Amino acid sequence: MQDRLELMRGVIHPWHHDHFGHMNVRHYAPFFDDAAYHIWARLGLPYSQMLESYGVHCVTAQATTRFLRELTAGDLIVIDGVVSKIGTRSCSFHLRMCHADTGVVHATYDLVEVFFDPKTRQSAPMPDSIRARLQDLLAQP
Repeated sequence: MQDRLELMRGVIHPWHHDHFGHMNVRHYAPFFDDAAYHIWARLGLPYSQMLESYGVHCVTAQATTRFLRELTAGDLIVIDGVVSKIGTRSCSFHLRMCHADTGVVHATYDLVEVFFDPKTRQSAPMPDSIRARLQDLLAQP
């Protein structure tokens, strides 16, 4: 099992609050989506290289957020992730949003990415060298 990859850090601001005084669910998505963009670069496979070298890139097919604990203005967050599943045309990632000071997990994000050929506009098989790189980070969430 490989260590989790740190994908990004952020801060919760008052404008993230709803009328209950904590971060509204709509604001989790941008944090997790931004973190997801960093996954491939952190794996050493940035989108530009993937497209240039293999003729494919990835698109998100499914994303599921689980809300565990509230966040409020001033909280500092860290989002990390691991590869949780490898298929023939897709892979899955498990991301966590943790409090930077305490390490407490506030939310999780399970993401399915499908390899996509922009010329045919259809899913494509995962290139073998990408599969090998993903295998290095395969872990249980």
